[in-house]
Amino acid sequence: MLVNCAAYQNGKKLGDIRKDEIHDYLKRSDSFVWVALRDSTPEELAELKNQFDLHELAVEDAQHGHQRPKIEEYGDSLFVVVHMIEPAGDELRVGELNVFVGKNYVLSIRNKAEQGFVNVRQRSEREPHLLKHGPAFVLYALMDTVVDRYFPVLDAVEDQLEQVEEHIFDETKPARANIEALYGIKNKLMTLKHAVGPLHEAVGRLYGGRVPSVCAYTQEYFRDIADHLQRLNQSIDSSRDMVTTAISVNLSMITIGENEVTKRLAAYAALVAVPTMVAGVYGMNFKHMPELDWTFGYPLAITLIITSCIWLHSRFKKIGWL
Repeated sequence: MLVNCAAYQNGKKLGDIRKDEIHDYLKRSDSFVWVALRDSTPEELAELKNQFDLHELAVEDAQHGHQRPKIEEYGDSLFVVVHMIEPAGDELRVGELNVFVGKNYVLSIRNKAEQGFVNVRQRSEREPHLLKHGPAFVLYALMDTVVDRYFPVLDAVEDQLEQVEEHIFDETKPARANIEALYGIKNKLMTLKHAVGPLHEAVGRLYGGRVPSVCAYTQEYFRDIADHLQRLNQSIDSSRDMVTTAISVNLSMITIGENEVTKRLAAYAALVAVPTMVAGVYGMNFKHMPELDWTFGYPLAITLIITSCIWLHSRFKKIGWL
């Protein structure tokens, strides 16, 4: 679906144009066209492929989707894939932004994502001194917006991790629920890592050393994106380490709890064993048994049982088994 199609010259918007007028503006050396699509159809891609002379492999990747974040160079043009991560209830929804960039055009395609880039276009149009850099600045603005949207998602995941960590030492909270929550957080961090890691590696090609000609005058902007991605990478790695540690601590707490139960059971078994042993001896009913006819035999046996149980109970209480 076509979202917007506009022509720009020297950083200023000339106006919205129809798709069949794109070719006319591409002939101008000092202007460029910015087309935005959402959930594009094969027919739309085929039409724009002919208009912009896009490489067929890049078009195929954009059409099929599910691509790893990357930046590929085809002659004087670039094909960029960026993951868009959005909260969807308790899960994270992963969409894609595919961007085709040439010396006089930008084609952005948003797939399976709700958040658009109307604010990016409006901000760019308010800064003609930056927009005059052409398609490269539009690519920067789009990527910068996507990367900035990662931060609140990561912050929400880290807040969730802190809440679960507080419950680890709370005996009223079931340990299984903590582990399930930590595993869900780990999956979210993995989703963010798959979006940030490859993109950070790819952005390095857009600044310093040999860069694509279309980005020759905007290297410092892409270096800024790389700095943001570096911060995200470090935060994600730290959070993943914290999740791993939290899972280990939670499992240790489960083991400690099981040991406490085992000690209590052993203590109660000892308390039951002593009277059972004494009663068992006097319950054998052999004819020739010492103290069998003694008047104080029964009171002595009961006293022995009670005394032994009291002593064992106090002993177990003192060492913390009861």
